[in-house]
Amino acid sequence: MEGLQHKFDLLKEALIGYGRVAVAFSAGVDSTLLLKVAYDVLGENVLAVTASMPVSPTAEQGEAAAFCRLEGVEHVVYPFDQLSDVPGFSENPENRCYLCKRALFARVVSLAQERGIAHVADGTNVDDMAVYRPGVKALEELGVESPLRDAGFTKDDIRALSRQLGLPTWDKPSAPCLATRFPYGARIEPEMLRRIEAAELHLTQKGFSDVRVRVFGGNVRVEVSQTQVPSLMQLDAEGELSAFMTGLGFDSVSVDPLGYRSGSMDEGAS
Repeated sequence: MEGLQHKFDLLKEALIGYGRVAVAFSAGVDSTLLLKVAYDVLGENVLAVTASMPVSPTAEQGEAAAFCRLEGVEHVVYPFDQLSDVPGFSENPENRCYLCKRALFARVVSLAQERGIAHVADGTNVDDMAVYRPGVKALEELGVESPLRDAGFTKDDIRALSRQLGLPTWDKPSAPCLATRFPYGARIEPEMLRRIEAAELHLTQKGFSDVRVRVFGGNVRVEVSQTQVPSLMQLDAEGELSAFMTGLGFDSVSVDPLGYRSGSMDEGAS
């Protein structure tokens, strides 16, 4: 735990050094910890900025607003539609995340500058650097700070400190944007995003975790936590899973026997 305390001290020192900071806040595990610590050390010198996006689950936006109200953090929400505002995004190229982050954080930086805030921070951590994350390049180009990464925080560290601080997100499942459910090169459509969101919410409410509904044309492959794969297969065998998915408009459904794997759509990307 000494290591974690040291990282915590480094994080607070960095945030104090900013003086004022705008935190890109999604209500996820990483950005919630970052916002909490920033507000604890900087108070009213912190601005939370949340984008209302079609690729984000609707519930996330409500959770972001609720957290900021509870903590007393000033919160700005602005609309950002990647499908119409980011050229090339809908075609889903391998650098989709770069295109999105570049446009998204340019807006955050602009909003911060309008308020005289020189620093923008996001929740990137050390583990993000070990996987395919083209969006990190965009953050670096725009001068966005990643104090969790710089202080040496891994995802496990973030969850551990979040638990110590009593944050409700300490065990919250990761929820990457819904665009990650499409294979590269497959066009991202608004209606399909809503179907995916409805399908994942349904399975989560039935007790499944790490739910990912991957789409391949009109067909879907469902991933859940590896320990829950047998239960999902039973649901599939009983016809309930297929009935629900076809009711949403999908043509067919299959269960991934390997279970949830982070970044499974990125295999082979570079």
